[in-house]
Amino acid sequence: MSTRALNIGLTVALLLSLGANGAIRRNFARPAPDFLPDMVRTARYNAFAPNPNFADGKTLQPPEPGTIPRDLPPLHYRPDAQDAARAGRELTSPLAPEDGAARERGATLFKSFCQPCHGEAGRGDGPVVSRGFPAPPPLDAEHAVKLKDGQLFHILTYGQGNMASYASQLSRQDRWRVIRYVRSLQNHARGVLAQGGGT
Repeated sequence: MSTRALNIGLTVALLLSLGANGAIRRNFARPAPDFLPDMVRTARYNAFAPNPNFADGKTLQPPEPGTIPRDLPPLHYRPDAQDAARAGRELTSPLAPEDGAARERGATLFKSFCQPCHGEAGRGDGPVVSRGFPAPPPLDAEHAVKLKDGQLFHILTYGQGNMASYASQLSRQDRWRVIRYVRSLQNHARGVLAQGGGT
């Protein structure tokens, strides 16, 4: 094919495309047709609404076995004294020592979840104790002060004695914040005793 014939062919193709473009001019007042309408407007189901897309008919599906939530690796501990001691050796608080906001949040959580049994100062004299519930050991006692942060985290996570687990009520981060506040109570109590006060 000669160059002249190629140029004529390309010119004719260009003129035809320009003519087609003018003839099929888009009407901007009317929306364009949806090529895949199901992808443009996806059916929405509420979390507890029936859903025909799943075999069990539910929208909210349980996670696959072995699923690990983001940033929450599993805790491989049993609820016993041996694993509590192991948690004391292996777990450390992720909170910075100077994090005052963590201590304030811990104080709020302590008042809501711990104070009913442990009392305002953590001495085991909360209002439920005055109504017959067994008194927990004081948090400023020597044994409690010597517990490592990981052991306290284990107690909050799995419970101990009459104390139930708080893993479902407090996130991991909030459990560490409560521990930060408990340490501040212990430090305050030791400071008072060092000055000759207290009971």
